[in-house]
Parts: sequence; C-alpha cells; structure tokens
Amino acid sequence: MYPKLRLFIAGEWRSASSDMPVINPATEEEIGRLSCASLSDLDDALDAAVKGFEIWSRTSPRQRSDTILRAAALLRERQEEIAQSITLEHGKPLPQARLEVIRGAEFFEWDAGEAMRTYGRIIPAARGHKFSVHHQPIGVVAAFSPWNFPMSQPARKIAGALAAGCSIILKAAEETPAGAVHIAKAFEDAGLPPGVVNLVFGNPAEISSHLIPKDPIRLVAFTGSTAVGRHLTTMASENMTSVLMELGGHAPVIVCEDTDVEASGVSGAIRKMRNAGQVCTSPTRFFVHDDIFEEYSQAFVARVAATIVGNGMETGVEMGPLANERRVPALIALVEDARAKGATVATGGGRLGDRGYFFQPTVLLNVPEDAMIMQEEPFGPIAVLNPVTSLDHAIKQANSVPYGLAGYAFTNRADYIDRLIDEVEVGNLSINTLEASMPETPFGGVKSSGYGREGGTEGLDNYMIVKNVWHSAKIF
Repeated sequence: MYPKLRLFIAGEWRSASSDMPVINPATEEEIGRLSCASLSDLDDALDAAVKGFEIWSRTSPRQRSDTILRAAALLRERQEEIAQSITLEHGKPLPQARLEVIRGAEFFEWDAGEAMRTYGRIIPAARGHKFSVHHQPIGVVAAFSPWNFPMSQPARKIAGALAAGCSIILKAAEETPAGAVHIAKAFEDAGLPPGVVNLVFGNPAEISSHLIPKDPIRLVAFTGSTAVGRHLTTMASENMTSVLMELGGHAPVIVCEDTDVEASGVSGAIRKMRNAGQVCTSPTRFFVHDDIFEEYSQAFVARVAATIVGNGMETGVEMGPLANERRVPALIALVEDARAKGATVATGGGRLGDRGYFFQPTVLLNVPEDAMIMQEEPFGPIAVLNPVTSLDHAIKQANSVPYGLAGYAFTNRADYIDRLIDEVEVGNLSINTLEASMPETPFGGVKSSGYGREGGTEGLDNYMIVKNVWHSAKIF
C-alpha cells in the first residue's frame, strides 16, 4: 500500500539522481526510497510554479473551488490506502491515520468554499470618485510542512494557497512523505493545471536557502520549530518576502477546583498520548488546583499507565512509536533532568522495548520551574502535573514560557472563563475540551509560536494582497 516516492514538478512525476530511505518507526525497516531534489529540480519547480500561477490566478474562483472539491473527494475515496501509508511511515495507530485523512479533506473543503468569498469592498467617497478594495493572490508560495501529520499539515498549506489563486512549491517532510504524495496525485487526477502544485523533497537547508531568496517567491509558509521558523523568517525578510509561521508550542492546561475531576483527568491523559504527544498543540503542562491535585493525579496517571502501546497497524493500539530515533534520547534527557531536580516520575520515563522507537507513556509530578521540560516542548508522550494555589497562580505559570500556540482550561465558573479568555497568552484557547482547532476556525500562535493564521475566514489572508483602487471620473 506504500506509494512510490517521487518529485512532482510541472504536472509530471520524476525520479531524482539521489534518494534516501524511509523507515517504519515501529519496525526500523526500510519501506521506501525517497527521491531528493537537485538544484536543477528546484529551478524547474520554480519555473513551473511561475507558469502555474499565471494560469491559476486567472482561473475563476468557481473553477478553483470545483477542482479543490474534486481532489478532496478523491482523498476521501482513498482514505484507507492513504491511512495505511501514514501508519507505515509515521507509526500512529491506523484509526488515527484514517481520521487524519478526513481532517485533511475537510481543510480542502473549507478553503474551497472560502475561494468563493474573498470579498473586497466599496468605500464611500465624494461624487465622481470611487474607492474600492480588492483581494488578489500573492503569488508563488514556498511551503514547508512537518512530519507529525503527514497528510493534514500539507493539506493546510496547499488548500490555502490554491483557494487564494496561488501556485505552490511544497517541501514536505522526508521522514513522512506519503501523505503529500497522495495529495499531489489527487490533484493530478482532479485536473489541476500543471505547475500549480509542485512537490519536492531533499536537504531541507539546501531547499529553503535556494528557493526563499528567489524573486518569484512571495510567501514562505512554514510549520515547525521556533528555531527554524526564526531562521526562515530572517531569510525571507532579506527579500521583503511575506511569511506565515505556525511554530512550536508548550500548551498549558489549567484545571480549576470546580471541574469534574475524574472526567477532566481521564480526557487529559488520553489526549496527551494522542500521536505519541507529537502535536504542536499537545497538552503538556497541567496546572491543577491544590484542592483536587491528588484525586486528579491519580485518575490521570492510572489512565496514562493503561495506554496500549504498539505497532499502529495492530488492532486496539492507542499509541504508536515516536516518528524518528532521535526523539528517544531527547525525551530521556528531559525526564532525567526533571528527576535530578526533584520531580517524581509517576509512570513511564524510558524507552519501551528494543525494536522500534517506542517510548513509555510518562507522567512527571511536582516538577520544579528550573527543569528543562518546563521551558522546552517535549514533543513526546510526557505530561507534567503541578499543583497551583489559585487561578492567578495558574495563569502566571501558563504564561511563563515564550510560546503561545494553544492553551486549555477546565472550569464551569463564568468569572474564571472571562479571566482565562482575557489573560491566557495563546492564539487558541479551549475550555472544557482538548480540541484546539477546526477547519472553520482560525489557527495560529502568539509570542514565539508564530505569525498569521490558517483556517477560518482569516485563513486566506496571508495568501492574498490587499489592493486599494481610487478611481476618479475626471482628471484632477
């Protein structure tokens, strides 16, 4: 079920002179060879994207929408094939991979509708004058998507670009390339003009440093770490190129004393282990009121310890392996640092088994503020549970990191909710739920978690320019 991994440039699939292995993280076996773009391939992709933009930007919004919807329908039809590819390369349980395919299709479906609603406006003016505002596609987009959601993350970038009328060169993740390959195939089969979507893989630093300074690139859209995002933003600024940055997070969860302790604890444990914690919005730092800390911790730890870990292709598995080998020692280092500074390892804490990149579902209690994990996003199945004395204390702790992507809270008090909305420094706040975003809602961060929004009515803003027109009936 695993696809052939080639580049997609100017509407054609091509193999490259060099390639690299793709590894199944559950078995450590090679499952495919990925073509890696040369500089010549990148130049071809850029030329194709320029020509694709000339065609696509002049295509009517209705036609753009129809093409996107045809591709989304194909992705839904191919759900099982795509999901199996994702599980093989990423390791997540097959049911979660199936849901990811549907989520990716939903991004396309929402933005297909938004393609019809890029409204301008008329501004009142003196007689003989007309002020009008127009939204137009920004141009060629260079996009970079991460490995943790192989299909839905590329979908977000491609959907926004195409709905706005842009062409795109996507560099998807080399560890998990199949989702993007399936998307490109769906658009090929849906009749997308050549050059509108181009897909490349290879050396990330080489690709970004070659493409971003090129004059035709008018937007850099990136999802990934804050460190890389800063580097790409600096590079783009040298050419006055716009950026859309969805960067790292370190999501707090504020658990107030009035909540349903058992329900909130169990739901937090389940969500923390989703995708093995490899989610930029993953709930990680749990700040629980003193009055309920012991009861909450017991419910949380018990559910985490019961998590079924294994090969994502097997029935009943709730959590698969980490996506790559380098994550295992990184997580061990965070756990050992916290332990050395006085934290309690309530469950887990180390590698699981001797084959595959499996890590034990882990809970740390009473972690001091100077532990590395209090400032560094673990991007793995590790939760931190700390007691707090009040909502003031919880909000202060929640805001104590430079990140502000997602945050969560559990409470039924209206006065608490008002304060949470006003004071928690995040781009996405969820109350009594651990869902962070939907296709119809804007998603993005504040502080070091990025710039711009994807999804919602705001989702196409970064992919468009605003042009003001002043038309005078007479020369004056």
